[in-house]
Amino acid sequence: MANKLTTEFRYFLSMPHNMRVLLITNMLYALVLPVVEIFMAAYIMRSFSNTSYVAIFQVSMYTGIIITSLTNGFLLKSFKVAHLYSFGILLSGLSMVGMMFIKDISLVGLIVSGTLIGAASGFFWTNRYLMALNTTNDENRNYFFGLESFFFSVSNIIVPLAIGALLASIDGKELFGITFNIYKGYRIVTLIVFAITILACFSLARGKFVNPVQKDFLFFRFDKLWNKQILLAALKGLVQGFLVTAPAMLIMKYVGQEGSLGLIQGISGGLTAILVYLLGRFTKPKHRIAVFGVGIIIFLVGTVVNGIELSMFGVMVFVLCKVFFQPLHDLAYYPIMMKVIDVVSKRENRNQYAYILNHEFGLYAGRVVGLGLFIFLAMNVSETFALRYALIIVAVIQVLSIPLAKNIMKHSYSDNK
Repeated sequence: MANKLTTEFRYFLSMPHNMRVLLITNMLYALVLPVVEIFMAAYIMRSFSNTSYVAIFQVSMYTGIIITSLTNGFLLKSFKVAHLYSFGILLSGLSMVGMMFIKDISLVGLIVSGTLIGAASGFFWTNRYLMALNTTNDENRNYFFGLESFFFSVSNIIVPLAIGALLASIDGKELFGITFNIYKGYRIVTLIVFAITILACFSLARGKFVNPVQKDFLFFRFDKLWNKQILLAALKGLVQGFLVTAPAMLIMKYVGQEGSLGLIQGISGGLTAILVYLLGRFTKPKHRIAVFGVGIIIFLVGTVVNGIELSMFGVMVFVLCKVFFQPLHDLAYYPIMMKVIDVVSKRENRNQYAYILNHEFGLYAGRVVGLGLFIFLAMNVSETFALRYALIIVAVIQVLSIPLAKNIMKHSYSDNK
C-alpha cells in the first residue's frame, strides 16, 4: 500500500508546477466549501420552512454568480486572475462570518444574502475555470478533475463529521473561564475556516498564472460548436436546479432514520471518491463519453426507483445514485467543456473568458428552469407528484445529453485533424 501511495505521489509531482499549486489550493478550499453549505442550510432552515423560500435563495445565489462573472471579466483587465480567485475564496469565508451575526431575516434580506454568497462563488468558480484551463491540457484534465473531485468528495464526508464531533465535545464545557455552547462552537468553526481560506490564498501565491491576452470578453454570437456546448450546460444546470430542493424534501418526508442514511452516504461517498480518482488517473480523453453516460444512467435508475417506490427505500436508492452520479458527470463534463474552449477560442480568436462567462449563462438558464419547474409542479399539481415524476422527466431529458456530448467530442477532435 505504501509503495502504491508513493507511486501516486510521484505521479502528482510529475504534473506541471502551476497545476499542482492549483490542486493544492483547491484541496484547501475543499475543506471550506462543506462548512459554507452547512451554514447556508442551517441559516435558511432557522428562518424559513417554506420550500419556495429555499428556491428564492438559490435563484438569488445563481444571480449573484452571473453578476460577479460579468464583473470579473472587466476586473481581469486590471487585476491578476490569481488575486481575483483569492478574493473569491476570502469572500466566501467572510460571507459565512457575516451570517453568524444575523439572527432574523426578511425576504429582502434573504435575497441580498443569497446574492452576496453567489457573488463569492462567482469569483471563485469562474477564475478557477480560467486557471484550470490554462494550467492543464487535454491529456491531463481527467487526472486534474479526478483528483479534485476526490478532495471534494472526501471533504464532504469528513468535514461535517469533524464539525459535529467538535460541537458535541465543547457544548457545555468550560475552558479558560468561558462556558462554551453550540453558538460559540460555530464561531470557532468560522474562525478555523477563515484561517484555511487565508492559507489557500498563500498556497495560490506560489504559482504563476497568466491573464488572457485578448481583453474583449462580451460576445453574443458564437461558433456552432460552442452553441452545442451551451445546450449541454443548460441540461447540466437543469439537473442542478432540481437537486437543490428535491433530495432534502425527500429525506425530510420519507426517511425517518437520518443517521442511517448519513452513514450509507458516507460509505458510498468514500467509494465514489476512490472510483473517481482511479478513473481520472487511468482514463483517456476517448473514455469521457463512457464515464459521462454511465453517470447519467445511474441517475436515471435512481429517479425511476424513487418514482416507483416513493418510500424510505426509494429515497435511499435515489440519494445513493445521486452520490455516484455527480462526480462521474463532472469528471467527464468539464474536460469536454475545456476542450471545446481550446478549439473555439483559437477558431474565433477570442478571449477564453468569453466562453467561461457565456457558460455561466447556460448553467444559469438551466438552473432557473429546473428550480421553477419543480416549484411550479409542487404548487400547482402536488409536492408528491413533483417528487415522484418530475425527477424522472428531468433524468430522461438528461439522457439526451449523451448523444449531444458525443457529437461535441467528435467535432472538437476533428477540428485538430
